[in-house]
Amino acid sequence: MTAPLTLAEVEALARAAHEGQTDKAGRPYAEHLQAVAEGVRARGGDAEQLAAAWLHDSVEDDALTEQWLSEAALSRRTKDIVLAVTKRAGEPAEAYAGRVLATPGALLVKEADLAHNADPARLAVLDAPTRTRLTEKYARMRALLGLTVGPD
Repeated sequence: MTAPLTLAEVEALARAAHEGQTDKAGRPYAEHLQAVAEGVRARGGDAEQLAAAWLHDSVEDDALTEQWLSEAALSRRTKDIVLAVTKRAGEPAEAYAGRVLATPGALLVKEADLAHNADPARLAVLDAPTRTRLTEKYARMRALLGLTVGPD
């Protein structure tokens, strides 16, 4: 049995997997991963949720494969959370939200992800149509997940 990956190892893997990627504002993608992990910690998340926060976009962005995730020395719960928050091509938002809500621990990770994605300072650097589209998209997902729209 392989020893489980430490959070430091998961962070290093996630940073390496997303190396060279940038977010919509042109910032290094690892900054988003770190912000989501910090959001999970601030919301009282546990080590499995923190690991999932670092990996939450890895499969969706093809930074790591689903096979890598299945074979990784991570808890079943961490793997389930990562898969729950991984959007699938053509998937309706309602189905995605349902999977997040049905997976123990996933809602907190998605809440931290949405909070960082919808950060006004982050959105302010985008062009107006993109900012409007994303603001509406994130608000709709928060509503589908039953998250309040108020400040974090």
